[in-house]
Amino acid sequence: MQEAILIIFFLAILIYSIILHEVSHGVMALWLGDKTAKYAGRITANPFKHIDIWGSIVVPILMYFGLGFAFGWAKPVPYNPYNLKNQKWGPALVALAGPGVNILIALVFAIGARLLMVPEALKIDMLNNLTNWSVLTSDISGSLAAILYALFVMVVFWNVLLAIFNLIPIPPLDGSKLLFALFPIKIETMALFEQFGFIILLLLLLLFPGPFGAILNFFWQLFFGITL
Repeated sequence: MQEAILIIFFLAILIYSIILHEVSHGVMALWLGDKTAKYAGRITANPFKHIDIWGSIVVPILMYFGLGFAFGWAKPVPYNPYNLKNQKWGPALVALAGPGVNILIALVFAIGARLLMVPEALKIDMLNNLTNWSVLTSDISGSLAAILYALFVMVVFWNVLLAIFNLIPIPPLDGSKLLFALFPIKIETMALFEQFGFIILLLLLLLFPGPFGAILNFFWQLFFGITL
């Protein structure tokens, strides 16, 4: 029962981290002069405004229980790039707000985890067994501080993953907006790139998982190191 509760929290943290990622796009767009997301009711922490049944619930659950890991998405927050104050860098700033918020969340919770009165040896054991539910359940048994530490590092885990993954400069990910701002291309070429971007992304991750895994692991170790 306790293991099932941990898994639910693990997936719930993923969903809410995705939602905050999307909300930050709308907040940045509003700050830059576009009210599209505001009028659509998307600048809110209410999860029901953002949840995509498939991307936020079905796919993460099926992936986790079928493949042992999970990922997902929320409904994209709408914005009109032509309303932004800065036409050149505005779309990039809106896009980067998502990973930026994920990094900020990861940093805040990593520092919070560090401040919890949990023995360092126990912290290390939890970090090494973050998805080993039987070990993790044993580690947090009878200790509120240990339970909070486990939840905090789950927040760090997902938000680092979301930030690094979304910074990949391939459409539809946020990093592509920065790429287009740095290297302007024709609208037709951009549209073609965006049309086949997801296929390109999947092929790269399937054929060359090593580089992405190494980068992701580097940042996980960096942020987990803060928690000790």
